[in-house]
Amino acid sequence: MVVQTVLILENDPALRGCLSLALQKHFNPIEITSERAAAQFFLNNTPTLMIVGSCDMGCGACLRSIEQVRQLNQKVPVILLAKNGSEDLAVAAFRAGAADYMRCPFTDMQLNEVLQRNGWIARARPRATSVPPGLDPHFEDHKMIGSGPVALQIRDSIRKVAVSNANVLITGETGTGKELVAELIHRHSARWHGPFVCVNCAAIPDTLLESELFGYERGAFTGALRRQEGKLRLANGGTIFFDEIGDMSLQGQAKILRAIETRQVLRLGGTAGVTLDIRILAATNRNEASLSNDGGFRKDLYFRLNVAHIHLPPLRDRKVDIPELLDFYREHFNKLLKCDVHGFSHEVLQLFVHYPWPGNVRELKNTVEALFLNSPATLVGVEDLSDQVRSRLSVRDSVTYTESDRVLSALLSTNWNKSRAAEKLHWSRMTLYRKLAKYHLGNKAS
Repeated sequence: MVVQTVLILENDPALRGCLSLALQKHFNPIEITSERAAAQFFLNNTPTLMIVGSCDMGCGACLRSIEQVRQLNQKVPVILLAKNGSEDLAVAAFRAGAADYMRCPFTDMQLNEVLQRNGWIARARPRATSVPPGLDPHFEDHKMIGSGPVALQIRDSIRKVAVSNANVLITGETGTGKELVAELIHRHSARWHGPFVCVNCAAIPDTLLESELFGYERGAFTGALRRQEGKLRLANGGTIFFDEIGDMSLQGQAKILRAIETRQVLRLGGTAGVTLDIRILAATNRNEASLSNDGGFRKDLYFRLNVAHIHLPPLRDRKVDIPELLDFYREHFNKLLKCDVHGFSHEVLQLFVHYPWPGNVRELKNTVEALFLNSPATLVGVEDLSDQVRSRLSVRDSVTYTESDRVLSALLSTNWNKSRAAEKLHWSRMTLYRKLAKYHLGNKAS
């Protein structure tokens, strides 16, 4: 059996010894004291993971060490061991490239939980307070579809922010999956066993905002026959997700800001504040520049929410994932509607790939569902598309064809046969290989 290696970068010899002792059961620990020693090690070796300590180095020095390790090797996961831990340091560490974060002094149990959480050692048995056992270091989740570079980057961002308790702002056009990302952050965080409460900010009028979010006491107003907890209190111990927060009025933003800052709410008609233990996620279809510069959104709230940021690109910017999304929804609607569709013709695939999808993944899902309602053939062809769908997908003047579009189209039309795709494009195989690497399309070719 191959012994997995852990590289420990820490100046304090006592702490290095404690780490080595705790890791010996599962790994071969190697102790070093400088970035130069790390560089020498990486010349001929690749550890399973690396632990960078800040207990004797200072926070700034340890962040620089993480960045230098990232320059040496992008793939080796790094754990930050921090003496003076804080939420700000955790966020800075994740941005520098750390895979996880823990504080010292630590117990063997705490170290094992970090290792188990990331899949570096097997979990002995489920723990009620640990992260969900389905999370592995590659963040494979059946709900997050796509293996292109954009989808992989989104997965990596979710995995990194999930392990902290920082507020997260999720941006992206309507239909890109912002609520799904928020749900995945919650599911793979230490709060996974707590509630996940979603608030549609655009749907709550100002007159009902306080009662909806903060709750009310019995008799607070006519019709208040009993105490009612608000959404913030219902999320206690878990995560609250403010969807489309950019559409909330300035008055509503001010009330949310106060709750975020104080971590307390006062029910309508109440006299004592109620303490909150919640993580806050927010999403908007407005871009960052619009939020931070527009007078319609409070800058202080923006900076409170934007501790960590995940942007979801539109589907037209990750067309390589469209075949996988189609397969996923084909299987989904096969089960739901008791159909037996095996796939899509190359002509239909090309129509789907070339269409710009202004409604993003949501529009694609609805389009596939509409196909299934018309009882399509085993292999969906152009003739199975309704006139409305065929007309929409065939619009050419709104589509800008790029070189990557043409490469993907050739691959789809030849069932990912590289030789035939190169012929179709009038290229040599070598040229095609360079284009595959350039546009990150090589993973699907056989």
